Parts: sequence; C-alpha cells; structure tokens
Amino acid sequence: MSNTAPRSAIVTGASGGIGKAVAERLAADGMSVLVHYAGNPATAEETAAGIVAGGGTATVLGGDVADEDAMARLFQHATETFGGIDVVVNTAGIMPLAPVAEMDLDTFDRIQRTNVRGTFVVSRLAARTVRPGGAIINFSTSITRLQMPTYGAYAMSKGAVESLTLILAREMRGKDVTVNVVAPGPTATPLFFEGKPQAVIDHIASLNPMERLGTPQDIAEVTAFLAGPGRWVNGQVLYANGGAA
Repeated sequence: MSNTAPRSAIVTGASGGIGKAVAERLAADGMSVLVHYAGNPATAEETAAGIVAGGGTATVLGGDVADEDAMARLFQHATETFGGIDVVVNTAGIMPLAPVAEMDLDTFDRIQRTNVRGTFVVSRLAARTVRPGGAIINFSTSITRLQMPTYGAYAMSKGAVESLTLILAREMRGKDVTVNVVAPGPTATPLFFEGKPQAVIDHIASLNPMERLGTPQDIAEVTAFLAGPGRWVNGQVLYANGGAA
C-alpha cells in the first residue's frame, strides 16, 4: 500500500456508545473503518452510513468477539476490503453489576467471556495482522482505580485486559506497533445509564473535578491520539476520566 493510501481500522463494539464515536472519529481522520457489532446490525449500518455520507469509507460485519472463527472472518474481511489493517480498537464489552456476594456465576462467566476472552481473541489476531506504524488499543475502565461497590466482576475482567495489553506491547518489540489501553471514567452511554436512578448518576458525575460525565467524543479523542500521532505512547494505561482518580 502506498503512503498516500488511507489507513484502515477495525473498531469492535462500534454500533453504539464509545465504539460508535471512535469509529466516526477515526473516519474523520481519514481512516477506512470496519464497524463491528455484536447484536445490533441496524445501528452499525447507521454508523457506517453516516461515515460514508461524510465522505469516508466504512464496511460492517458482526460477530461474537470471543468466537475465534467469527473474529478471523472479521479480520479477513477488513484485510480484503481495505488491503490491510493499521489500527484495531477493541471497545466491545459488557457490564452487568452486582455485589460480589450476590453475583450470579453464569453472569460472571459471561462477563469474563466477552471482556477477557474477547479481548484476547481480538488482540491475538491484531498482533498477527496490524501493519508497521499501526496501533492496537484495548479498553479498560477507571473503576480499576475507583473501586466502587457492585463493579467487582467487571473491574476484575478489565484488570485482566490491562495486564494482557501491557504484556502484548512488550511482545510486539521490533514491529513498530504501539499497544495501549484506554481506561474511561463514567461516560454518558446507554451502558452506563442502564439501571441507575438519576440521583446516582448525578453523584457519580460530581466525583471528578470537571463535575460532569465524560462523553463518547471525549474518549474518541483520546483513542484517535493513540491511533495516530501518539507514537511515543506505548505499553500504557491512559485514564480518561476528568481527574476522577
């Protein structure tokens, strides 16, 4: 691929929330984007259509991030469509909440399957395919530092994501590929608002010095930096939380 050809990106979990904002932001930087979804093809198609309407290039494909065959097809589709892969952003994740004493183990297993195994499957494929000059960006959470009750199983899964990602950064020595983690604080997405009364939302928003929730666009800006100009940031967890912790 020539130096003037567009870079390309896979964004998992891009049908809504942070993933959608990341896909749109990378497209605004001129990247061709594969918009991945797990269970909501309509919103993924809307995201891709918006990118195309804005003059960008996008394609859509679904699949379970923890299914190695589905993700192999995803990476193959991106490679065949775009000619190669430069950036992989893995925003896909789930966040059921309960105190440790009350957490259903089937729910616990589902969290770990999506957040831990899914990140491993995507990271393994990314490590094999991302071209020199590229970036692998996984997603954790500032909850690993805030340590709020009911987030135990979720925070546990994201602690594993951080460990995996920082080791992968060292394993990519000599390949000119950066590997980092973005750890958002509370962000105004449907995933965050689900099941929370307004009083709880207001309290959480007040915890950081900026006294507001983050927006998906806030997180997308940080991600775009790591995907593009932030070449000297490698093997790091970047907390994007307004100063909450």
